Amino acid sequence: MTIQYRITPSDPQAHLFSVEILIAKVASKKLILTLPAWIPGSYMIRDFARHIVSFKAFTGQSQLVTDKLDKQTWRITGVGDAVIVQYEVYAWDLSVRAAHLDTTHGFFNGTSVFLAVQGYEQCECVVEINRPVGMDASQWGVATALTPSLHPPAGVVDSSAAGSAVSSVDADGFGWYRAADYDELIDHPVEMGTFESATFDACGVEHQLVLTGRYTTDIQRICVDLKRICEYQIRFFGEPAPVKKYVFMVMVTGDGYGGLEHRASTALMARREHLPIPGDEGISDDYLEFLGLCSHEYFHTWNVKRIKPATFVPYKLAEESYTTLLWAFEGITSYYDDLVLVKCGLIDQSRYLALLGKTITRVYRGAGRHKQSVAASSYDAWTRFYKQDENAPNAIVSYYTKGSLVALSLDQLLTASSSGNANLQTLLGVLWERYRHGVENSVPYGVDENEFEAVALELCDDNHAPEIRAFFKEAVFGTDDLALSETLKSRGIALHWRAATSQSDAGGTPGTAEADADSLANAQGLSLGARLSGGPTGLTV
Repeated sequence: MTIQYRITPSDPQAHLFSVEILIAKVASKKLILTLPAWIPGSYMIRDFARHIVSFKAFTGQSQLVTDKLDKQTWRITGVGDAVIVQYEVYAWDLSVRAAHLDTTHGFFNGTSVFLAVQGYEQCECVVEINRPVGMDASQWGVATALTPSLHPPAGVVDSSAAGSAVSSVDADGFGWYRAADYDELIDHPVEMGTFESATFDACGVEHQLVLTGRYTTDIQRICVDLKRICEYQIRFFGEPAPVKKYVFMVMVTGDGYGGLEHRASTALMARREHLPIPGDEGISDDYLEFLGLCSHEYFHTWNVKRIKPATFVPYKLAEESYTTLLWAFEGITSYYDDLVLVKCGLIDQSRYLALLGKTITRVYRGAGRHKQSVAASSYDAWTRFYKQDENAPNAIVSYYTKGSLVALSLDQLLTASSSGNANLQTLLGVLWERYRHGVENSVPYGVDENEFEAVALELCDDNHAPEIRAFFKEAVFGTDDLALSETLKSRGIALHWRAATSQSDAGGTPGTAEADADSLANAQGLSLGARLSGGPTGLTV
């Protein structure tokens, strides 16, 4: 059976999407529908259902009885053979995580707008994406990695709210799309509006770059640079790529920054300064940050969207889903996001080392690294990393930044303990092959909590097994500082420490005075730990 959805920007001025669901054949006399409480990739309960402002259900012309079972679940009773569900969603969250709608554009993640029909989650889904109502949207288009439906489904939803026109996808992208199941449906964000778009090929795969907002940039220049990143990463894991099309959708704002990965696309938010100025052939620090963000989210196409914790197979979106492995999925991705930029020739080694120096600085400035391990940080992401307060620097560590340093250290350790026959890329390759084997045999694969260590032990020489076990115990589950000086020295890199010249000094550049690592780390225990800023009325502590 196919579950049919229809979404319409029914009142852009009021930021309202109207959604309809048709369940053509219902076996029982009741239906349960629920909306996710969180979105994969952003590990915090967000209660998207609070934005549903109306909810009705019909069999034919008869309105059915509905009631709420909890904050995100609705029950429909007395159903007939076919049921139409209608509801409105308030969309005013300008972020990569939820939904946003006004008269200039619309954006949504499926987790914010599409209710799941309990018991039918494995059924094929089709969705019609309509133009806005009550305004001239003749110049609007749709960007998404969803697969267009070859033909409109039979028995489509018909209502006065959304109109009765039936079509496949038109030249602007409005029309019918399909997904194999609900999980696929909600893993393809949609951008609509008068955006700018360009395409490029990477290893035979079509990639689309979509920019929406107010900005001035050279979109073709960005495509050229992204092509190098994408081709390197595809070859890193091995051709062919696991997608037939990939979309970078970028909302350009005055002060936004962030990204969220999906199986065949990424939703990004960037400042205008992040984009290259036409005619500028160099890579500014802002543009470099943007390229690093794109590299990070693209790497997730393999690492977390397909190779993922076993607890995410399948996702349990009604409540928290705990794992100690976010250090690997976010930390390893954070290690490679900047490394890929130098590997594909966009920046040189010295500029990469400056980025690495800034990462080390961020980790060492937080006293919380001595209180929380990256495994614990991963597990507590729901309540601590995503809900930071004024004490966060003293109490927690980032599984992104310290996780990237753990990944760097593990990469070197695997090389040294395997006589040069393996490294972190080899380890990821093993997990990638296990994922592919699972797909080929229709057996969903998820990474067990101790599997990274187990694979590392498989790759190392027998006499180095104690070192591998000790590394995971100390670096992943412990709170001592990593032996970064030794790790970098084995790669011919000297790590130098110096005092900060100001609060805004992010590190990564040489200074006039140096201190050894031990004395600098010990000195942190004597630090006041205050942040200072000057202003017209004096000093703010």
